[in-house]
Amino acid sequence: MDLVEKDRNKAKKLLLLAALTGKTMLRNGAETYRVEDTIERICKSRLGIKYADAFVTPTGIFVSLEYKDEMLSYLIRIKSIKIDLNKIDLVNEFSREFVNSNTPIDKGLEKLRAINNIQGYNKSTKNLFGALACSFFALLFGGSFSDFISTYLVSLAVLFTISKISQYKMTFFINNIIGASIASILSILTVNIGIGHNMDTIIIGSIMSLVPGVPITNALRDTISGDFISGLSRGMEAVFSALAIAFGVGIVLNIYYRGLLQ
Repeated sequence: MDLVEKDRNKAKKLLLLAALTGKTMLRNGAETYRVEDTIERICKSRLGIKYADAFVTPTGIFVSLEYKDEMLSYLIRIKSIKIDLNKIDLVNEFSREFVNSNTPIDKGLEKLRAINNIQGYNKSTKNLFGALACSFFALLFGGSFSDFISTYLVSLAVLFTISKISQYKMTFFINNIIGASIASILSILTVNIGIGHNMDTIIIGSIMSLVPGVPITNALRDTISGDFISGLSRGMEAVFSALAIAFGVGIVLNIYYRGLLQ
């Protein structure tokens, strides 16, 4: 293999590294503008590449660079997004180290794969502490200690159910409707059997784990940064998530109060 072909293969690997870096960031909840900036910096850090561009949406990454009058492009489809700020931080550190050093591209790919293979908290830990966080919202909204306990139990059941049904790869809209419905049903039950006192507070606290806080924040940041497509996309995701929660709670409460009136 001659020198020209070797350099061309290096350019392809660099493009692959940049695209996979962006994929890791986007799949774990990073903002669109941050992903685009990271991809472009990695592409321009080697082989004297002057032109590199990235177009990122919440569902796809398009990357191209020019190497010796030849355009190289790469496309990645993003099908699922989760929130893992630890991986985003690790990828940020990796990208800075790669750009500011002479780390070989193959070594960079190995480090990136190692970051992807890092296991987060297990589901039990997430459910236990997620429920605890929701319980403090009950206190924040004026609930009593019994409401705190009730919210913890209800939130734990909601998070456990959501983690189970997520294995069937249903849409976030259906997941939120089911989660909100379960939260309402169990909140009513805890009040009726005397564990909790304020049903509204328990419901509000227990659905906090479903509220799309990160999509709302990223939608605003992307829009302010000029990424209107990504901002609109994330904003619509947040709106439909909120509607699903409202439908789930509203349907259960409507049935409950209709039953009381009869």
